[in-house]
Amino acid sequence: MKDYIEGFIKQLELAFEIGSAAKFDVGGKRIKNVLICGLGGSGIGGTVVTKAALVEASVPVITCNDYHIPNFVDENTLVIANSYSGNTEETLAAVKKAQAQNAQIACVTSGGELKAICEKNNYNHIVIPGGNPPRTCIAFSITEQLFILVKYGILPETILTELKSTITLLKENDSEMRIEAKTVAKALVNKLPVIYSTDKFEPVSIRFRQQLNENSKMLCWHHKFPELNHNEIVGWAEGNSNIAVLIFRNSDDFYRTQERMEFTKKMVTEKGASVTEVYSKGKSFIEKAFYLIYLTDWASLYIANIKDIDPIEIEVIDALKNHLATVN
Repeated sequence: MKDYIEGFIKQLELAFEIGSAAKFDVGGKRIKNVLICGLGGSGIGGTVVTKAALVEASVPVITCNDYHIPNFVDENTLVIANSYSGNTEETLAAVKKAQAQNAQIACVTSGGELKAICEKNNYNHIVIPGGNPPRTCIAFSITEQLFILVKYGILPETILTELKSTITLLKENDSEMRIEAKTVAKALVNKLPVIYSTDKFEPVSIRFRQQLNENSKMLCWHHKFPELNHNEIVGWAEGNSNIAVLIFRNSDDFYRTQERMEFTKKMVTEKGASVTEVYSKGKSFIEKAFYLIYLTDWASLYIANIKDIDPIEIEVIDALKNHLATVN
């Protein structure tokens, strides 16, 4: 896993090259909405992209992490299917339903059945290098989906400039980020992690939760401001000294949200939990999101090292897939 995380920045550079070289025929049909389909390590990329699209996209962009797709999908919907292996059964089912509803389809994959479907139907698609754990390829996932949205005119080309700036940002802060990641790991190991962020950065919380699940073999949960201040904050009444809270923060978070964070931080500390804060760096959402993802990927690995466990092993997922293969 260490080699995969160390290769994160180079993957981002390669992903940019692949996206730049991709040739698309976007046709003449108007796109009224976008649906991004994917699960697990492939799905989280789409979740990040939807937040990037919130401000600058010309149409609504949402995600689907299931076998089913919304009824509104039609010939004016762009469905982006993201499956690293190309064989994710939920994503394949969603694509077939999208085909039945005459949606416009574009895909990101390394091969498998999804690539075959694209080639058979002449769908726009971007092929990325295969053979790695899907969760280690998030830079490919996010980058290629952003390129697709730019090629279809859903996002402005300025988002690609932000991607280039992200590469520079991570290179300049690499050593410092690894040091901070070790501090985060020490704060969370042997605790029950609770991850808090703003609504916009919830995808980063989800990504870190997934990395703690798979790499660190830990259960945890996440929530977001300000929503958690309308419910979960009450759940702290009894306190719990076994909980370690991590808060993702940004210097430009809305001022009232920052006040909520400060109040919540004080309250949970008084209830016996520890609180660790991680501030992003960068100017754009893309820069900040990648910064936090890269830093906490390292943290998940450092926790696995402290626990002396194999961060790559996912035997229970393999067992589930074997079981499902027996179900018609």
